[in-house]
Amino acid sequence: MRIYKVGGAVRDRLLGKPVTDIDWVVVGATTEEMLAKGFRPVGADFPVFLHPKSGEEYALARTERKSGRGYGGFTFHASPEVTLEEDLIRRDLTINAMAEDDQQNLTDPYHGQRDLEARLLRHVSPAFAEDPLRVLRVARFAARYAALGFTVAPETLELMRQLSESGELEALTPERSWKEISRALMEDQPQVFIEVLRACGALKVLMPEVDALFGVPQPPAHHPEIDTGAHILSVLQQAALHKQPLTVRWACLLHDLGKGLTPEEEWPRHIAHEFKGLKLIKAVNERFKAPRDCQELAMLVGEYHTHGHRALELKPSTLLELLQSFDVYRRPQRFEEFIAACEMDARGREGLEQRSYPQADYLRGAATAARSIAVQPLLEKGFKGPELGEAIKRERLKALKAYKEQV
Repeated sequence: MRIYKVGGAVRDRLLGKPVTDIDWVVVGATTEEMLAKGFRPVGADFPVFLHPKSGEEYALARTERKSGRGYGGFTFHASPEVTLEEDLIRRDLTINAMAEDDQQNLTDPYHGQRDLEARLLRHVSPAFAEDPLRVLRVARFAARYAALGFTVAPETLELMRQLSESGELEALTPERSWKEISRALMEDQPQVFIEVLRACGALKVLMPEVDALFGVPQPPAHHPEIDTGAHILSVLQQAALHKQPLTVRWACLLHDLGKGLTPEEEWPRHIAHEFKGLKLIKAVNERFKAPRDCQELAMLVGEYHTHGHRALELKPSTLLELLQSFDVYRRPQRFEEFIAACEMDARGREGLEQRSYPQADYLRGAATAARSIAVQPLLEKGFKGPELGEAIKRERLKALKAYKEQV
């Protein structure tokens, strides 16, 4: 029995990055031997065990072959005869196909270290094309390591293109897709994830609504970058620079989908794109079964982001409607995330990345003014039921008028 550290832990150590998760591979062992040493079995698909003390995962060396469509269409074979090299060749990228023993002696049969130095994301073998999830994984790694100068090897991008055209991407489950998308959006350069998916044709398959934004012009006076797709990439980049949470990044990606529906003869204007885009945002939300908080914020930002930009011009009654739509009284955090998404949208324009966004503080102040209305005095005046609701609304409107005058 020989035990090796494999995959990301080896890669990140060689890159000088912090190692968080460690994967272990056991060569030359049987299930019975693992159980005898106190390891606890997990998972039904292939032999993976939890270490009796550390709780870390140890997998028996295995081979795999394609037996069906999609991510789950594989048959695994684990036995003491499977070599380390045979286990490593089934991995996605050369930089993830290295192993080291307890003395940090490196086993690198597929030249992962060379590709690390060349800053290349390259597939290990043609078997790469058997797993459609790898298209998303490679795009995610490209987003993670873009700052270090990593790019996707041309031959790997070509395999990703073939996978995108094969229909295999449609076999991915919403859960698996969302896991990769959400992780990619939280990388330091999430816009690279979208760029790579677009370069290999996967964006057109997975999110045709986002792909349709590229090549769609916007008014240069408001958008010096002109292209709506380029704008979306910039907004995502700003969201990452400002350390925004996943909810905000997801909303940033989807907020302008309605512009993809504008007839060419109306370009570069996009009248009512906020409302037109809602059905598209809903479709993307449902396709990937995004978490409820992500779905809700994306819909609200899609509908109201131009209200955010025009906050200082809004009538008190419109401002009150906006606050009611977000339920700022019970869910203040969601409104704060809306403000963040609007600010990222405003900053995601060429040459305007550093421009101030006074609308943010104005909206926060408006929410504070509306929330300052106490219900108890109105109850004491005898208001109840629908009348109480109307009285609260009148008082909040009064407070917003006073707030607007004072600002």
